Amino acid sequence: MLHLKKLDPFDGISEALIEEINRTGVIRRYPKNAPAMGSDDTLKHFYIVLTGRIKVYQYNPQNNREQTLYLLGHADMFDVLTVLDGSYHEVMTTAIDDSEVLELPIGKVREWVDTNPAFNRAFFPYMARQMRQIEELATDLSLYDTSTRLMKLILKNLDIKNPLSRLGLLHKLPHEELASMIGTVRHVVNRHLQQLKKEGILHIERKQLAVHDVNKLLKKVENEY
Repeated sequence: MLHLKKLDPFDGISEALIEEINRTGVIRRYPKNAPAMGSDDTLKHFYIVLTGRIKVYQYNPQNNREQTLYLLGHADMFDVLTVLDGSYHEVMTTAIDDSEVLELPIGKVREWVDTNPAFNRAFFPYMARQMRQIEELATDLSLYDTSTRLMKLILKNLDIKNPLSRLGLLHKLPHEELASMIGTVRHVVNRHLQQLKKEGILHIERKQLAVHDVNKLLKKVENEY
């Protein structure tokens, strides 16, 4: 039995629901670079990321190309679509870091969606954010070049109050993973990053990215619209 006292992002859920989560939940661990929860798993279970990062992506074996749909981190959920429609969701997952997730029976999660307002206050806004993220990805792939897509990705993960800190989920992410997130290849990302460094916008050291000049970055992105 688990011993969780709270569960992000579900602030305000009752002690009774926490107890039920502790009774029915299981911690799953995935080592770095290993496959994580799969489409078959999500027909039976729902997952909340506790630690680490997990990539959710599509893969085309004919050209060996990947397209990242989501990069999940702490308190992210998977898979909200299957909870709602019960259908098979054909995606692949890989642990970017050593990761831990909370595995919950999907039937219980559907019950909480139907009956628990506190659960819903986190579940439905999260689902909406994921839908917006996919819409934004489709728009970016259709309308913007790779340089603009990369800059928008950096801005999305930037803490404006502390731009020299880690870039959220992008922290020490290999360049091929950045490429997968914006629909291109590693050498294109490398070229764009070096150009941003040359312009004094980025500081790059040992795969660690930091934004040196936020205003320059914002202006450069605005000029692409």
